Amino acid sequence: MKNICLWALAVTVFLAAGFMKGASPAFAAQEEENQETGDASLDDPRNEDGIGEKELLVVSFGTSYNDSRRLTIGAIEEELEEAFADWSIRRAFTSQIIIDHVKDRDGEIIDNVKEALERAADNGVRQLVVQPTHLMDGYEYHDLVDEVAEFSDAFERVAVGEPLLSDEEDFARVAQAVTDAAAEYNDGSTAIVFMGHGTQADSNGIYAKLQELFRDEYEHYYIGTVEAEPALEDVLALVKEGEYTRVVLEPLMVVAGDHANNDMAGEDEDSWKSIFEAEGYEVIPVLKGLGEMEPVRKLYVEHAQAAIDSLAE
Repeated sequence: MKNICLWALAVTVFLAAGFMKGASPAFAAQEEENQETGDASLDDPRNEDGIGEKELLVVSFGTSYNDSRRLTIGAIEEELEEAFADWSIRRAFTSQIIIDHVKDRDGEIIDNVKEALERAADNGVRQLVVQPTHLMDGYEYHDLVDEVAEFSDAFERVAVGEPLLSDEEDFARVAQAVTDAAAEYNDGSTAIVFMGHGTQADSNGIYAKLQELFRDEYEHYYIGTVEAEPALEDVLALVKEGEYTRVVLEPLMVVAGDHANNDMAGEDEDSWKSIFEAEGYEVIPVLKGLGEMEPVRKLYVEHAQAAIDSLAE
């Protein structure tokens, strides 16, 4: 019964995240038809045994876009491995549908959280740190904390790191990172629009907070979300207030996956790209996830370090 409940939860989260437009076969067909997702063999699923006594488990929602997975989640994992050489770095995804899709399509096996925790326990891990790549402490982050708590008796010490945007300094550093990365487009006649995911949780307020930072400290940067507020209509209204001729679209997400490739940069009439083009703007989509940015990866390293330090308290 527990496995059935976990599967139902995974499906619910997946649907809420907007990764499917209809049933899973339609999602897979759309992805295969519209995008070349890259070579899965270049990605390290980090599902090996022989872990040792100290494990740092990196937990992500996941993506079936192979190149983006390697360049974002994989890059974060590599950064953590370099920073914590005496810890074994392992991977888990929270989306079972993505896990199954990647396995069926590419033969790559990625652990879900339960499998990864069981692997750690079976391998005799004594100190476990779980570092999520979530942006915020939304529903998915709290579900992860609860699932890890169920395994707490299997280890001597357990800690869960904070998500990317957890305090004022995090917001300032992420804002600096994304604006620096997009600075080449900031010519005064270009609006740079970031697409966030959005959530119904209270943590959705991070987007308004970032927009406030942009308004106060940077010019020509805007944020909208796919699933919550501010919506695309809100961003479009703000952009129209300026004298812009061009719009650059970038994902405010760890990976450049389905949302970035389809909802943001797709050719369908309801994509952000098409809607801005219909308003007369030249549109440039930039398919680069936050995980590709070194300052963002460094921030995850610092959160993991804080979690490791907490084991000694």
